[in-house]
Amino acid sequence: MEIVVTGRHTQVKQRFRDVVETKMNRVTAIAPDAQRAQIVLTHEGNPRQADTAKRVEITVIAGRTVVRAEASSTDEFSALDMALDKLTLRLRRTRDRRKDHRRGYTNPVPVDLGVVAPEPEVEEAEEEPNNSPEAAVASDLGPGESVEVQVGDTPIVIRRKLHIAEPMSIDEALYEMELIGHDFFLFVNKETGRPSVVYHRHGWSYGVFEIDTPENVKKD
Repeated sequence: MEIVVTGRHTQVKQRFRDVVETKMNRVTAIAPDAQRAQIVLTHEGNPRQADTAKRVEITVIAGRTVVRAEASSTDEFSALDMALDKLTLRLRRTRDRRKDHRRGYTNPVPVDLGVVAPEPEVEEAEEEPNNSPEAAVASDLGPGESVEVQVGDTPIVIRRKLHIAEPMSIDEALYEMELIGHDFFLFVNKETGRPSVVYHRHGWSYGVFEIDTPENVKKD
């Protein structure tokens, strides 16, 4: 499995890279078909957020399945451990779901997020950003590409990314939402052809939003 470690607003030390290489054996033990793991270490410079100063994001690609987890802590090593705990739990769910499929249950086709390109380590000297919210949506993006723009002198950052997604059912969308660890998931409903969002409400309760235009609704 290819392992890529990058940093945002921080330099990644060799010790952390070595620990990552060792601990990612947990991933290959559960998901031997994993092809790539991307680990991003982020440093939060605000002293008021010292308890979550280090954030580790792990993304694992196994075929067309993408599993993601993240965690924050006072140091990168404890954040890595917490993120790995979340990730391995989701990988086990994926493995168990595949076993259910072999017993005769339906296994959903996961969304294809395209190739996740490694992000370069951030140096102190960065390009002067185009501080315009329009710039975040003006440029054409390819599959998996993203653009991130800070709005003026505010702390607001707009990030836009293009995903290529196969239409899926609501049940499949809920499954994908659990894999990536988000509270919501945007997808194309294969029953209606409409852009839709599933989201957590409370407990085991979920909601679904569907979007359409007045013209299309009248046609129906």
